[in-house]
Amino acid sequence: MNSTLNSENASTLENAMQLMIQTFHKYSGNEGDKYTLSKAELKDMLTQELGNYLGNAQDKDAVDKVMGDLDANNDGEVDFTEFIILVGALTVACNDFFLEYHQDENKKSTKKD
Repeated sequence: MNSTLNSENASTLENAMQLMIQTFHKYSGNEGDKYTLSKAELKDMLTQELGNYLGNAQDKDAVDKVMGDLDANNDGEVDFTEFIILVGALTVACNDFFLEYHQDENKKSTKKD
């Protein structure tokens, strides 16, 4: 696989994949293992990158819960696969909300007719 894809020629989805990889490594290299997120790195990433979707990522208990849910192998760190599971789950939740919102909007517009 070509890891240096030219962004100009990349599709929207390929650009999104590149951004996920770049975002993970932006935070994973700050302390300890450069291929995993420590709890502090995870908190920074949640706050900076997903604050609008996750709400209060500053809450220690919330960060501990996310870490516990993601850390499938219980090593106290989140690897790239575990990170992608988080992004995937959030994307599914956003899609579900989007679909429900539009179904509600369609019901309202039908009642007006």
